[in-house]
Amino acid sequence: MIRFLLAGLAALLLGTAPAYAERIKDLGTFQGVRPNQLTGYGIVVGLAGTGDDSLEYATQAMKGVASRFGLNLPAGINPQLKNAAAVMITAELPAFAKPGQRLDITVSALGKAKSLRGGTLLMAPLSGADGQIYAMAQGNLAVGGLGIDAADGSKLTVNIPTSGRIPGGATVERAVDAGFANSPALIFNLAEADLTTAGRVAGAINGAIGPGRARAIDAVTIEISAMAGAEARTALMGQIENLPVDPADAPARVIVNARTGTVVINGAVRIAPAAVSHGKLTVRVDEDPTIVQPAPFSRGQTALEPASTIAVEEERRPMFDFRPGASLADIVKSVNAIGASPADLVAILEALKQAGAMKAELIVL
Repeated sequence: MIRFLLAGLAALLLGTAPAYAERIKDLGTFQGVRPNQLTGYGIVVGLAGTGDDSLEYATQAMKGVASRFGLNLPAGINPQLKNAAAVMITAELPAFAKPGQRLDITVSALGKAKSLRGGTLLMAPLSGADGQIYAMAQGNLAVGGLGIDAADGSKLTVNIPTSGRIPGGATVERAVDAGFANSPALIFNLAEADLTTAGRVAGAINGAIGPGRARAIDAVTIEISAMAGAEARTALMGQIENLPVDPADAPARVIVNARTGTVVINGAVRIAPAAVSHGKLTVRVDEDPTIVQPAPFSRGQTALEPASTIAVEEERRPMFDFRPGASLADIVKSVNAIGASPADLVAILEALKQAGAMKAELIVL
């Protein structure tokens, strides 16, 4: 399995044309132009007996909902909420979202509800990290899971019936100020820190809008001077996002997932001169005990005489060597030649790293 994976990666990396320039918008984002997480607490009603029953917090929440409509339950009376469930609501507020726009929301059971299938979320506020309400949620849940309980106690569960989604289930009530219109300068942050890429992005921006307008502050941040005002800066940001730039080559990395046996080697990995010999030693012990009978009239006892056979087998595999600057194709060819398993390949890569022959970052997941 591993040899086909490595061979496919080698063909993919070595058979493709040189990398094309990427747009700046694919390398990072402008500071302030980001989504915001929203959360809320609510009640789902209309369940077919799969709710929270009489959990205290669900009961209190239902009393609060009833009081909003002028219905005050007598003290000491707790409704049996088998058809209702307390839930947590999560959503993501995109950048520049305006009041009236719709958001998709995820609803998850908070207590011991068995299923939210067929339920309806009552109106609930969604708050941001600052405690302010930014959206209101309500609607019918779409639940992909299914849970069934039989009379004899047997159960069947398909997917997750205690979580569902409501497409367009929330309405934005308040916009978030991105803050880029009045900031001293525009700030562009790379998704991955790289000094070379940061310099090239700044150079591409200067080449398009004028020299000295952009400068790389560090491996992530590019500062861009711009006129104040949302309209002028929005146009400039749109122009910058579509500029082509050649990002720096990725650092040499070898990713190993020890649980699944997956090994990924990028094309930047090079091997210094090294020789590798990897064999397999098998020791087998067979037990064949013999029953020994005493001679007649000797008053002896039947005994069990142990007999063991030990065999040692060593699989002979040829040594292979790496020439200076060996590439991904050389690694794949050599490893396939000895038929290495995923565990063998991991051992070989770790040994090459310890020997200083592999100048790459070895990441074990």
